[in-house]
Amino acid sequence: MRKLFWTLCALVVGGTLVVAATLAAPTFLTQAQAKAVAVTCPSVPAVMVGTIRVPAGPVAGYCQDQLVNAAHIMNAARNLGIGTHTQAIGVMTAMGESGLRNLDHGDTAGPDSRGIFQQRANGAWGTLADRMDPYTAATNFFTKLVNLPDWKSLTPTEAAHAVQVNADPNYYSAYWIDAQKVVSALSTS
Repeated sequence: MRKLFWTLCALVVGGTLVVAATLAAPTFLTQAQAKAVAVTCPSVPAVMVGTIRVPAGPVAGYCQDQLVNAAHIMNAARNLGIGTHTQAIGVMTAMGESGLRNLDHGDTAGPDSRGIFQQRANGAWGTLADRMDPYTAATNFFTKLVNLPDWKSLTPTEAAHAVQVNADPNYYSAYWIDAQKVVSALSTS
């Protein structure tokens, strides 16, 4: 009888642990999904950046202040006659460099880096004012990109790396899907 009692206790406790573990198991989200779920944007009216209507957001986890910078990137590409695929490369690069924020500071790798593309004060990217102006910074990024041999045959992350010379040539690939979502949403808004 005692053996039966302990066997039943073990089964009840074991079954309880299995149920508890199942209920407590975390839901695994991709980095982009977690970001999109976690972002709450301020309720603000849409704004126009050139011909692009920029909503409050979130779009792929980005709010209006960041989406405005994406719109400047898209306008720069459009004015250079390059399409939505290349616009997304620019948006992807700025996502990776600054989170689509116009940063007035650099980091350890580039303490003199500034703007949405974190462009360095090496003369290649213009003045500080140029680097801090999202449209001009994007124009400079795209100008360098389209002057690369065979730039159209590069993957998005290879193209961004060829311009930015990031330490990791695959660094930008994590931002590609979100960049496409942002460009698509702003193209149709």
